[in-house]
Amino acid sequence: MRFWLETAAGLVVAVKAHPGAKRVKIGPVIAAAPSPGWPQARLRISVAAPPEDGRANEAIIQALADWLHIKPAAITQEAGTTARDKKFRIAGAAAGDFAELLRL
Repeated sequence: MRFWLETAAGLVVAVKAHPGAKRVKIGPVIAAAPSPGWPQARLRISVAAPPEDGRANEAIIQALADWLHIKPAAITQEAGTTARDKKFRIAGAAAGDFAELLRL
């Protein structure tokens, strides 16, 4: 299942956030209900940061950056500031840039 969309501005990754976890974990990919402008699945990301004052969102950006081997500044949050379903854009990227990683 695809948890990303390719756009002219970059790669959009849909995430199912799990804040307050014991450790950082990326995966598995889980199915999601159809929604316009969203991929058909979400990449589950668990982070230790609590869902307060945007700390979990910052931790998810850091976890994505570490996983993709890019700088956190290349990632911006597009949707889901206070929701568990979130979208992040990786500026100037395409799915082919991360083909091995996207095959979860």
